Amino acid sequence: MISRSATTKSKQFAPLSAFARTNRNPYFRRRFFKLIVMKLFFKLFFIALLLTSQSCIVTKKKFDDMLAQKVKAEGELAEKSEQLDKAEARLKDLDERIAKLAADTTMLGQQKRNTARQLADLTQEYDQLNAYYKNLLSNSGKMNRDLVEQRDQLFAIQEKLDKTRKINDSLSTSLIERERKVKELETVLANKDKAVQDLKKKINDALLGFKESDLTVNVKNGKVYVSMTEQLLFRSGSVEVDSKGVSALQQLAKALKDQKDVQIMVEGHTDNVPIGKKSQYMQDNWDLSVMRATSITRILTGAGVKTAQITASGKGEFAPLVPNASDANKQKNRRTEIIVTPHLDELFKILGSN
Repeated sequence: MISRSATTKSKQFAPLSAFARTNRNPYFRRRFFKLIVMKLFFKLFFIALLLTSQSCIVTKKKFDDMLAQKVKAEGELAEKSEQLDKAEARLKDLDERIAKLAADTTMLGQQKRNTARQLADLTQEYDQLNAYYKNLLSNSGKMNRDLVEQRDQLFAIQEKLDKTRKINDSLSTSLIERERKVKELETVLANKDKAVQDLKKKINDALLGFKESDLTVNVKNGKVYVSMTEQLLFRSGSVEVDSKGVSALQQLAKALKDQKDVQIMVEGHTDNVPIGKKSQYMQDNWDLSVMRATSITRILTGAGVKTAQITASGKGEFAPLVPNASDANKQKNRRTEIIVTPHLDELFKILGSN
C-alpha cells in the first residue's frame, strides 16, 4: 500500500517536475519549488490531524500505514527542502551569470558599434583609394611615357655629368701641372735675371776705367748690351782696333771668358755715309761693319773667350739708333754692340714640355 501511495504521489508531481525542467525563468522555478513544499506541508498537517481525530477508533494497521506515510512525507519534505536549497544556489549562480552575460552583451554591443563605425570609415577609405587607383590606371599610359622620357633625360644628364667630371678632373690635374711648371719657369727666369744682373755688374766693374761717353752697359730683353763707340775702337774708315780699344776689349774678355752659359754676338754698325775707299774685300758700309766685328771677335777670343760662344755680324747702316740727320746722330750710329745672351736651354726645355 505504501508503494502504491508513493507511486501515486510521484505521478501527481510529474507534471510539475516537467514544468520545472522546461521553464528556465528563475521566478517561475522558485514558485514551483515553493508549491511543492507547501503541498507536502499540507499533506503532513492533514495526516497529523487525521491521526489525532481518529486516534481512538483506528486500528493498529491503519495507524501504521498512516505513520509510514507521515515518515515518508517528512523524508520527501527534507529531500525537497535540500533540492530547494540547491536550486536556489543554482538560481543565484545563474543570476550572476545572467548579469555577467548582460554586461558582456553591453560591452560587445559597444564593440560592435565601434567596429561598425570603423568598418564604415574603412569602406569610405577603400572607395576613395579605389577611385584613385582607377584614376591612376586611366593615366598610367601618359605617366609611363613621361617616366621613360624623364629616365632618358636623367641618363643623358648623368652621362654629361660623368664627362664633365672627367674633364674637370683632367683640367685639375693639368692645372696643377701647369702651376708647377709656371713656378719652375718663374724660378728659372728669376735665376736668369739674377745671372744677367750679376753679369752686368761684372762687366761694369771690368770697364770702370773707361769713359761713359765711350761705352755703355745696359740690360734689355734679358740680355746685356755693351755698346762701344767708334772713337774708342777705330779710326774713321779703319778696321783695325786702336790700342785703347784693345785694352777695353781685353778687360771685357776677362769678365766673359768664365761665363760658360752665355752666347756672345758682336754686331758692327755704321752711319749712312758711303766709304771713301772701296776694295775687293770692302765694297760698302755693310762690309765695313762685318770686318770691324770680326776684328773685335778675334781680340776677344785671343783674350780667352771661347770661339764656340761668339759670333761676328754686321748690320751696316740699316739699324741706326737715331736718324742720320746730323753729325752728332751719325756719331751715335757708328758703334759696335757686344750682346751677351744667357743660355735659355732650361727655359726652352720647360716650355717644350708643354
